Amino acid sequence: MSVQRLTMLVFFLQPVAFGSWLPRIPDVQEMLGLGPAGLAWALLGLPCGTLLTLPFAGPIVGKIGPRRTLLIGFVLYTIAVSLPALAMTPIILFLCLMLAGGAISFTELGLNVQADAVEKSTGSLIMSTSHGFWSLGIMTGSLIGSALAAIGLEARWAIPLVAIVVLPIALLASRQLPDAAPEPHHSETGKRSAWSLPSLALLGICFFVFGITMTEGAMADWSAVFLRKVFGADGGTAGLGYSVFAMMVAAGRFGGDRLKARFGAVPLARGAGLLGLLGVAILLVASNTALALVGFAVIGLGVSVGFPLAVTAAASLTDRSSSANVAILSFVALLGFLIGPPVIGFIAEHVEMRIGLAALLPVLAISLALTGRLAIKPTAKRVGDPEAEIPGVY
Repeated sequence: MSVQRLTMLVFFLQPVAFGSWLPRIPDVQEMLGLGPAGLAWALLGLPCGTLLTLPFAGPIVGKIGPRRTLLIGFVLYTIAVSLPALAMTPIILFLCLMLAGGAISFTELGLNVQADAVEKSTGSLIMSTSHGFWSLGIMTGSLIGSALAAIGLEARWAIPLVAIVVLPIALLASRQLPDAAPEPHHSETGKRSAWSLPSLALLGICFFVFGITMTEGAMADWSAVFLRKVFGADGGTAGLGYSVFAMMVAAGRFGGDRLKARFGAVPLARGAGLLGLLGVAILLVASNTALALVGFAVIGLGVSVGFPLAVTAAASLTDRSSSANVAILSFVALLGFLIGPPVIGFIAEHVEMRIGLAALLPVLAISLALTGRLAIKPTAKRVGDPEAEIPGVY
């Protein structure tokens, strides 16, 4: 199997277990007797884990390389992602989610550095397609989780079962990846340290991606709750909201590399951003489950290509190593993904779920305004890429 296909396979496998957790969030919420705000507090464990992990993950991944990162990360991830369903109190749920957030961020950083290394070494555009397989993986996990819920298998058994089945396949695929050479220390290259402040170019890309991933996180944690609370959907139907969303994210990402080659990064990001805003608007006025599913689908298309475009842009900046830049971007992206759901929960506690989701409109508008940060200069052209991949500050 080619290194491109192996990379895509690993992208697919990584989120399956986490996807199986998402349809079970309402069950855990009910089991622990949590309201929207209580669940929101517990969900803060995920961003806390990210905050504690990513500042150290960039230098570690740069030192040991993405292949070894994935081999270590998948083992830690399998253990950590199984823990939240076992929580018996809100505090334990918070701590379990914190461990899961740390393991997820470390593993996903390895994935993104691996995809960028393949693009640079082979000249083939695979970043968006790889993230398409990631979306397909989380959609598959969500469908598996919904199916296991429908047959009555408890979350505490279902999620570890999925994680354990996936682990040996993921390790086998990761072992076959090429062992990339560790990145040189910044003092040897004259680049910034991984601990130095981000450049203006990187900050622009980070702020762009924050709204994208905040929306993804909101769909992951609140789509099932939204369908259950607003339309009274049962356990199996409630899980379809995120499955439809993830399916359309995957569809958009599978076409993203081709659309980028044809239209360019900025026009593609702007078109997608408009779709994201439209999808949230549909969700806010939906009068039934079917129309809500349409809204989830349009949102999925809208946010599909944002993160892959941002990863490539950040990795191509020359002020520091690609792993350091991707670590900073991943930090902000995961922060958006994990902070968004608690914010929506706090709003929904005091008003209603629809108003909580309306909080996505201003952050998506900001992302749309910042798409110009993905503009590219005609210098430092990447082999095989129809466009140079160095974003400018405009």
